[in-house]
Amino acid sequence: MKIRFKDVSSGIVEARAVIEITPGVFVNEVTILNKDGEIIIELPQKSFRGKDERMHYLNILTFENENKETLWRMEVKEEYMNWRKNNKKVLVYEG
Repeated sequence: MKIRFKDVSSGIVEARAVIEITPGVFVNEVTILNKDGEIIIELPQKSFRGKDERMHYLNILTFENENKETLWRMEVKEEYMNWRKNNKKVLVYEG
């Protein structure tokens, strides 16, 4: 699995990832969050307003079982941690 990370400097979002699942097939907008010091992998979702005026959310990626999803998220998190070691976050202050 090939992953490209893009640094984001807004709020709790640490980075976004583009993941190549198979050659030539990519998943975009996998988000790496930092909530209370914990790194969380958020998968892309499709949202829409139904006829009942309620919001509905569909996962773009689905997994065979919960174990596969957990392992996949752990793999992405490990890759992110390795990438972050090599690419330190640069903070720019105005003043």
